[in-house]
Amino acid sequence: MLTQFISAITRAVLVAFLVALPALLLPNVSSDSSQVVILVALFAAVLVFIEYYATYPSIVEFRYAPPFNRLRYAAVLITVFTITSVYRHAADPNALNGLLRAISALAGNMLDFPYSPVRLVILTLPADASISDVTFVRLAAGTAYLFSLIGLGVFYFIVRVLDWPARNGAFNVWINLPLFDPTVGGDVLTRLTRDGRLNIALGVLMPFLFPAFVKAISDIANPLQLTNPQTLIWTVAIWAFFPAGLVMRGIAMTRIATMIGENRKRAYAVAQGLQPV
Repeated sequence: MLTQFISAITRAVLVAFLVALPALLLPNVSSDSSQVVILVALFAAVLVFIEYYATYPSIVEFRYAPPFNRLRYAAVLITVFTITSVYRHAADPNALNGLLRAISALAGNMLDFPYSPVRLVILTLPADASISDVTFVRLAAGTAYLFSLIGLGVFYFIVRVLDWPARNGAFNVWINLPLFDPTVGGDVLTRLTRDGRLNIALGVLMPFLFPAFVKAISDIANPLQLTNPQTLIWTVAIWAFFPAGLVMRGIAMTRIATMIGENRKRAYAVAQGLQPV
């Protein structure tokens, strides 16, 4: 019980740190904004603590299948820190901030091509946006999208090469997928495969659809204020990593479906006497 408490409180502190990171590093953050960030960080920390301290999770998926959640957290943390450091470079130029800005510039220029997700994000800016605002949005969007692709590549390597999640022992669908009810809706193998493919499809399309949706409603509603540093950081982080999380979830679900299918084949072979138990 003590080990579980320490693990839960550590994760809660790490999540609170991630939420508060831009407000801690960005210059000239107002007191009102800081208070809101503190409240959001506390709420996120409490939610994570409850999820990881409870015997059975109710929201957090793949709790007992590392490094799924650790990889997602690390990717978002690196992205948020990099974008924040890029903005901070103007007020506090140093070697680290300069290096991160160079990496972000390379990512932004590399991924900013016609019809790319990064170009679509830039097009959501108002027509009177300054060159500096456009440049920073390009850097932030390119950085977030690049790290999301890197995170997906690392997870795919873990699944295909390191045989995740089989290398962690037996996989409990009910505990690791609390939002998925294996007793409802027909064969679990079919449902996992279908839901996995649907998650992958949505994850691939969302980086393109979200900027297009924002641009479409900009004529009847105020567009997102991407020129505000904190708003920009979290907007591009959600834009890049929510779809990436869906793709990772889809890959994981199809992998679990494959494992269930293999176990069924082995069980059928044993029942038919085709191989020893």
